Parts: sequence; structure tokens; C-alpha cells
Amino acid sequence: MRLFCFPYAGASAMVYQRWRRKVPNWLHIKPVELSGRGIKMLEPLAADWEILTATLIREIAGDLRQPYALFGHSLGALIAFEVAHGLHRRGLPLPAALIVSGTHAPSRRDNQRFEQLDSDAQLLAEMQRLNGTEAAILANRELMDLILPVLRADFKLCARYRRQVRPLLPMPLHVFAGSDDETSDETLRAWQMETTADFSLHYFNGDHFFIQSQEQAVLASLCRHLQPYFGAAQRYAGLYANGFPGVCLGEATIGTS
Repeated sequence: MRLFCFPYAGASAMVYQRWRRKVPNWLHIKPVELSGRGIKMLEPLAADWEILTATLIREIAGDLRQPYALFGHSLGALIAFEVAHGLHRRGLPLPAALIVSGTHAPSRRDNQRFEQLDSDAQLLAEMQRLNGTEAAILANRELMDLILPVLRADFKLCARYRRQVRPLLPMPLHVFAGSDDETSDETLRAWQMETTADFSLHYFNGDHFFIQSQEQAVLASLCRHLQPYFGAAQRYAGLYANGFPGVCLGEATIGTS
């Protein structure tokens, strides 16, 4: 089973590379790169939601013939959500589940704060406040000269985001959140309004970047949510999931591959 992972603001697909080594062999982590970073460094940074969504759908469309799911953290959660809607609208195979992490529901977002984040000083202060970047990186001027334009463009993309009125998603939607993040229970539970299928909300100890500090627990929870879909696909093919190594057991055990 494939899990397409969308990065948070300012980040590249590299933030998910280590997950590939820490999940069981039935789950294939597929980090999705956004323009202007990583292998797409020479491409212009995204400024339009429809163009961004259409581009990403074209890139992953060839990999949708087997069970898959979508995951995104913070800005990546909104991107995963919009990609899911784009797939639905185009009549393409839908993900087994959508897993969004570290952000308010689309109907409960306040974009004004992103409109005010523009100067280097403001961006640096926001990075320090969110506690997701090592001090050594923040102090490295050359690295910051590369990161800040990407972060600025991503925050502007956040500021432009508007929830559209459209059919609800017909797939399970699971929400991950940090217990000490700035999100509230009300803004997180409002994600339930976006699906006609199952919904769950799971808290992890930590701040906005709990996916780093609580990585093992996050991966175990991803396995717990996704293994039933993998198992169903294998049973349909006449195979049995319990014959595969590294299977997650609840949220305590993670296999390796």
C-alpha cells in the first residue's frame, strides 16, 4: 500500500524520507515534492491552488492502481485535502483514507495571520515559535537564504486558501494533532464536516511538530489506520496479511523494512 506524503510549509519531500526505513514492508512511503525545492528547485514556487492541485494529481495519477492513502502535515494537510477533492472531481481512483495532521479544519481557518508574515524577521520568529527547526539551521545565513523564500511563498499560499462548497469526500478522514499545538478541539473536530465516511481525531504529546518528537507513535498510528485496507486488498487477491513481516500491532509495535 502506498502513502503519499505532502510536506509542511518551507519543507521539502526529504522530511519524510526517514519514514521509509521505519515502516513495515507492506507500507510504501511516497514523499511528494512541491515546486521550488528538492528535485524541483528550478521550478517556480506555487502561488495558485488550482494549478498546484492539478500538477500534483498529474504526477501521482499513474500510481493509483493499487490501494493508497494521502497524508499531509500543516500546509501539507490542506494540499492532501485539495488533492483528494481533485481526484474525486476527476473520477480517478480514490484514496483508502485521508490523514490530515497539525492544522485547523478548512471551515475554521483564520488566514489573516499568514498575510502578516512577510519580512525575514517575521518568518524567522515564526520558525522559532513553531519549534520545528534546529537552532544551528536558523543561525546559518546561507541556509536561511534558501529556506525563507520558500517559506514566504508557502505562507502566501496559506493566506490565499479558501474553502469551496462542493460534495463531501466519500472516504475515511483521520486527524492527527499535537496536545500543545495552537489548534483547538473545536477546529479539529470540524474536519468531520468534510467527509461522509468514518472520522477520528488522535492527539499526540507535543507541539506543532509532534510528527518529529513523536515519530514512532505517529507511524504506529498510521499503520493502525491503513493496515485494514492493505489486508482487505490482500484477501481480495487470495493472500493473507499476517504472512508479511513487520506488521503493526495496535500502536505499540512498528516493523522495519
